[in-house]
Amino acid sequence: MEDPELITQAIANNVRAQRAHRGLTLDALAARSGVSRGMLVQVEQGRTNPSVTTLTRIASALGVTVARLVEVADVPMVRVVDKTDVVTFRQGDVQARLLVGADMPLILELWDWRLAPGEHHDGDAHPPGTREMLTVLAGELTLSVYGKSHVIGKDDAVLFTADRPHVYANRAEEELRFIMVVAEPREAHDSA
Repeated sequence: MEDPELITQAIANNVRAQRAHRGLTLDALAARSGVSRGMLVQVEQGRTNPSVTTLTRIASALGVTVARLVEVADVPMVRVVDKTDVVTFRQGDVQARLLVGADMPLILELWDWRLAPGEHHDGDAHPPGTREMLTVLAGELTLSVYGKSHVIGKDDAVLFTADRPHVYANRAEEELRFIMVVAEPREAHDSA
């Protein structure tokens, strides 16, 4: 079972190290990420457990995956992630589990999402060129992109450009579960 304090400290260390590696000040990272300087200070000092949205914004601004920010140890050539090491984010009846991620040669993340009936998650726009693909394991997903909704049923899959805001919603009567891969080009982050 994951230790929340260990993960919070890993996030603090990783954000601070990634920011220092890029020579960014807290103010510069705040401007790039849209996360307030105060929140960044709390994250880097391990005084808060940031939301998925906050971590996604910080990761995008730093040009790394969310997985890199929550990673407790170095990544070996072959990485097996034990189920007890999977990081889980919860917000009400929405649960997102970051199963594994990588940031070379492109940024990849594998997620396992669960949404209770009536729940939704608002996804921020990712950097240009980012794509998401997912498959529904149980229930029915209503995916909204560019103001248009698409219903994805059990065992169906979808691929979409995720460089604009998007919403995952469960408008059905049963729990929704889907597996998602986020693929983000590295070059989108290396400028600036």
